[in-house]
Amino acid sequence: MSQIHFIGGEKGGVGKSLLARVLAQHFIDRNQPFIGFDTDRSHGALLRYYADYAAPLPLDAGDSLDRVIEVVVEQPERRVLVDLAAQTQADLMRWLDETGAGGVAAELGVALNYWHVMDNGRDGTFLLGRWLDGPGARLPLVVVLNEVRGERFDILFASGLLDRALAQGARVLHLRKMPEQPLQKIDAEGASFWAALQPGTSSLKLLDRQRIKLWLQRTSADLDALGV
Repeated sequence: MSQIHFIGGEKGGVGKSLLARVLAQHFIDRNQPFIGFDTDRSHGALLRYYADYAAPLPLDAGDSLDRVIEVVVEQPERRVLVDLAAQTQADLMRWLDETGAGGVAAELGVALNYWHVMDNGRDGTFLLGRWLDGPGARLPLVVVLNEVRGERFDILFASGLLDRALAQGARVLHLRKMPEQPLQKIDAEGASFWAALQPGTSSLKLLDRQRIKLWLQRTSADLDALGV
């Protein structure tokens, strides 16, 4: 079955683009064809790190997201990854409502997934609640607890929203804590994870490459468990 993955969370700086890069590398490592769409005008992480697999998709028109459905019609075996910029959730909801894209995807045999990426702050919990209260709650949801941005999610757990999401069928991904310095080096060099792990192509030392490699392997195993 084809899959379309919307990477969101509404708030900037929570790690949406990091997750998009991880998913891109996961698809490459699993030999799963995909295309990434980058809606961020200013940062464009998929375009920077995975340019051979990505295309820009500015949400500047009501039909901008139509391309997401069109590509799975053209190549049904290909997965689609959409890295949503901050504060574009309303654009996604409007598009889903105006086009009935969820029903169209179901007819095509395409699974839609919304990834709500959050750090351990109060805003992420509030935004999850707003998502669960809105029309987007009809989409299959993956709640991403980004431990790279904070390891304790006490506010979320105390809110009861995670239990509510699970009761509605949501899945959870713990994006594990990873070594900060190697990631900063990769980001500074603008390298894909694959390129960063190749000896002689980045400034990462042997054991730093091993740390990143193990982190990716464990994250990919978690993604496999989610059926991605």
